Amino acid sequence: MVSLIVRRFFQLILLLIGISFLVFMSMHIAPGDPASIIGGPTASASDLEAIRESLGLNKPVLVQYVDYLSGILQGDLGYSFQTNQSVADAIMTRFPNTLNLAIASMIVAIIIGVTAGIISAVKQNSWFDVSSTTIALAGISIPNFWLGTMLILLFSVTLQWLPVGGLNAPFYTVEGIKQLILPAITLGTGSAAMIARMSRSTMLEVIRADYIRTAKAKGVRQRGVIWIHALRNAMIPVITVIGVNFGALLGGTIITEQVFAINGVGRLMIDAIAARDFPVVQATVLLVAALFVLVNLIVDIIYALIDPRISYD
Repeated sequence: MVSLIVRRFFQLILLLIGISFLVFMSMHIAPGDPASIIGGPTASASDLEAIRESLGLNKPVLVQYVDYLSGILQGDLGYSFQTNQSVADAIMTRFPNTLNLAIASMIVAIIIGVTAGIISAVKQNSWFDVSSTTIALAGISIPNFWLGTMLILLFSVTLQWLPVGGLNAPFYTVEGIKQLILPAITLGTGSAAMIARMSRSTMLEVIRADYIRTAKAKGVRQRGVIWIHALRNAMIPVITVIGVNFGALLGGTIITEQVFAINGVGRLMIDAIAARDFPVVQATVLLVAALFVLVNLIVDIIYALIDPRISYD
């Protein structure tokens, strides 16, 4: 396990270097000039050249990348072209909102998805199974921006039970929980549908296994067979789906943050792309990539804890 973690960290470093290079080059190849955006329509040619020189944009691209990479290795993510704020500070200010939203969405997805999947497998071909399968298909198909808008119209505008948007109260307060409910449901619906379908299919395979029939023959109660014997083995593929979806949620909150006016990393990335703010875009993409790889590493570790037969040697 220790060797696995060490190997994955080395792979993480190489992966982030490759991603940083691709993102850096993509931002410089794409049309648009940050100096023109910063200087505005009234800036003269000399003003634009002075802006490029102050930002280091007049250097060769590879030299700029080497300077950027050396800054990252020293813990310096640079400064925003637009606000002149430290990129690290800008991200750390907004990242808690994105993390809280992703965690809340994943909790919603796990509770709904795993519960619905297990019940559907145990009651195969029942009305509950057919209904949950249909709802899961709808959950995967419905766009987040539409679902979020409908939830706002129903629970915020019509019923006035929950706030329209924002995420400015601490998540452990009543107001913070209220602010998280609608965006968490919006973002977690698609993941819940995928988890439900995977839970159902894996549970159906497990409950037909020989050791489950043996447990039933020995007189073990149905609840014990499902929750003690079957669930642990059925959860291994489900954990993969949960891990992948959680990594995707951390980087896929952009639309939900826009709909609910949440000041998170997703909105920061969108604003930075529109303003051609290279340091902010590069830092946010690297953050999302690093989190995705770390989540997959945690999933591998959980695999070994659930099933000791799994070896990574």
